[in-house]
Amino acid sequence: MDSFNVLDNQWQFLLKMLPPTVDLDSSAREHGAILRKRVVSSGELLLRLALVYSLTGFSLRQTAAWACEKGLANLSDVALLNRLRGASDWLGWLLAQILAQRTQQRGLSGLSARLRLVDATTVSRPGSKGTDWRVHLGLNLTEFRIDSIELTGPKGGETLTRFSISPGDLVVGDRGYAHRRGVHSVRQAQGHFLVRFHVQNLPVQDREGTRFDVLAALRQDPSGELWEFAVQVDPEDDTPALPARLIVVRKSPQAAEHQRAKIRQEAARKGRQPSVQSLEAAGYFMVLTSMPEEELTAQQALEIYRFRWQIEMKFKRLKGVLALDELAAKDPRLAQTFLLAKLVAALLLEDLSERFLDFSPWGYPLGGAFCESLAD
Repeated sequence: MDSFNVLDNQWQFLLKMLPPTVDLDSSAREHGAILRKRVVSSGELLLRLALVYSLTGFSLRQTAAWACEKGLANLSDVALLNRLRGASDWLGWLLAQILAQRTQQRGLSGLSARLRLVDATTVSRPGSKGTDWRVHLGLNLTEFRIDSIELTGPKGGETLTRFSISPGDLVVGDRGYAHRRGVHSVRQAQGHFLVRFHVQNLPVQDREGTRFDVLAALRQDPSGELWEFAVQVDPEDDTPALPARLIVVRKSPQAAEHQRAKIRQEAARKGRQPSVQSLEAAGYFMVLTSMPEEELTAQQALEIYRFRWQIEMKFKRLKGVLALDELAAKDPRLAQTFLLAKLVAALLLEDLSERFLDFSPWGYPLGGAFCESLAD
């Protein structure tokens, strides 16, 4: 789909992809994106300008010239810069509303915790040969809003210590976040964690302090499909042992073989032999959580992670389709707006593509007596 053509000529169609509860004008004012209407008169216009700037490759000056040519606004590139720099909080809120419309939580209604997903992705400027930025994102699924976004340099690593944790939070991250310092910081803030577990990533013990070999434990029950073990994260000099639950589910044969193929391919690329342990572990999916069983069942824990994984896979796909990893802006606040606008556009354009076949040459759905006569 030609995204510029949609923004230029099919804007009203794209707007229909927004959640019906979203009021662009009032929400833009509430989030400080529009303070005065002298130059940018509405939330709709500000959103359109942000999408054009982020999707088309236009510079600020070209975007301002496009708006003038379309008769939408008469503003300079500096004025546009100031408007876009102030729009990031609003676009983050808008992105969360779109995600809320698209997703349905299943089996999670009884949770007492505030559910938060954390992740990071790398972004690069056009022509860059490496990573220029890393975006650290926190998504509050209880309130369906982005509650944390931070742009760092390429060395800004994934860690749970980067996020502000409140008592009662359940923070969900992939195995990049499964490190002792990070999970301890969550518990010190009276929150809980749910992270992807890897046998070599985060050493654990049994509750008596003996090193726990999860693969050996799984071999004792070769016919099982779902297991749960009471463990504790190994202590370090400055951190005590941390009680946790290790939840393991057996992968399907297809999923297990797919993972083993990736392990073999990576080992061959490095001129090594894959370890027997890695190939065995590829047959299982494991998560580690500090939340007690009476507050979070094993099935709920796996369902939460599956939900997180679905969002991650969708954004990875959209990242390739709309070059979400290319960040043209150097100013940190403008960079946030640039990235968030691309994410908003990606979701709206995807919805528009999915509904495209429902459109007709006359531009509206038929109904009433005419459709009833066809049904007869």
